[in-house]
Amino acid sequence: MSFTRPTDPYESVLNLRVVRKYLPQPVSAGDAAAILEAGRWTGSAKNRQDWAFLIVDDPDQQAQLAGCGQFSQPLRDAGLVIVPVRLPGGYEFDIGRVAQNMMLAAVTRGVGSCPVTLHDEGCAAEVLRLPPDHQARYALCFGYPDDDAELEQRASRSMSGRKPLDRLIVRNRY
Repeated sequence: MSFTRPTDPYESVLNLRVVRKYLPQPVSAGDAAAILEAGRWTGSAKNRQDWAFLIVDDPDQQAQLAGCGQFSQPLRDAGLVIVPVRLPGGYEFDIGRVAQNMMLAAVTRGVGSCPVTLHDEGCAAEVLRLPPDHQARYALCFGYPDDDAELEQRASRSMSGRKPLDRLIVRNRY
């Protein structure tokens, strides 16, 4: 298996896969800047852009943040962690849009990504020292994929692919 680096936007969407195993190196400044810029240009409700991007690149801080979620090993292993922080008045939907745009930008630069839910929001707020009216529910892990480790991990899981489109579509009324 080799990590694909799509350049066509539609192919990027169809081929985006979560990457949980990274090479032990930081994400380059250029790649990090491109990922953050993709987040900055994400559309939002009324163009309010009610978010901030908290960069967590200290390994000790990443480990503490991993303690705020389940299935959070990628937070410990990532070369870069970005926490999209929802500001007062912001929408959860917009945070999802930011996350997806950053992940799509990453894959076109050869950077893998994995979203992690911070199940204990109080813990995350404490670790990140968020103001009381700010929310951090998700963290985005980025790193250069370790192709061999990814292949091994995927081989040990049963991957079901995607449901057929005709099982997902409902017309007019449910």
